Amino acid sequence: MPAILPTGQPAAASDWFATPAGLAVLASEQGLVSEALGAHPGLPWLWLSPGVQGHPVEGRGLHLVRRGDRLTGPVRCACPLPLPSEAFGAVVLQHVVGVRDDVLLGEAARVLAPGGHLWLLVLNPLTPYRWRWRGHGIASAEPLTWRRRLREAGLAPDAVSRGVGPSWREMVVTQSQDGPGLRAAYALRGQKRHLPLTPVRRTRALPMPAAAPAT
Repeated sequence: MPAILPTGQPAAASDWFATPAGLAVLASEQGLVSEALGAHPGLPWLWLSPGVQGHPVEGRGLHLVRRGDRLTGPVRCACPLPLPSEAFGAVVLQHVVGVRDDVLLGEAARVLAPGGHLWLLVLNPLTPYRWRWRGHGIASAEPLTWRRRLREAGLAPDAVSRGVGPSWREMVVTQSQDGPGLRAAYALRGQKRHLPLTPVRRTRALPMPAAAPAT
């Protein structure tokens, strides 16, 4: 049996994305990934994916590939990420975060700049397409679980997710939809706000003394 990592995923789980079924999902997400990475042109972006992808992405950024518990690319590392805090305007975690992988999600939130967005692309447990990753040890969860985890990481998640990819056939579907539906995957976005998520009670303004009448 493959070794179990702290993420809750077998070390070979990412191999599924090299199969025709997995490649169809990644190809379907190209437009959304480019949109997410280009949303903050004034800052560099960080993109973590399960495999090397050929489509070009505009702007300055760092693309790393996750294999097991390691990240490879221009930088070879593991968690904690050897990257400065609050340095990236956009972070995309494309099928690299396991259901119990709090460390990588927390690190992604740490390097995200205030006002920036973190995008999670994860597989949909309700799609018929799940039969194509059956036996690969891939765990999936519904949007409610991922929204809770984004909040725990200090981010404010969007109320609506975006369904992407095919529903059953191994084909590229570039159009996204509101909600995951029966799509193979879905995307969730969370923002790192400038202000704390918990409202701060405003102090009561003290009344000013009445002005003395002019003589």
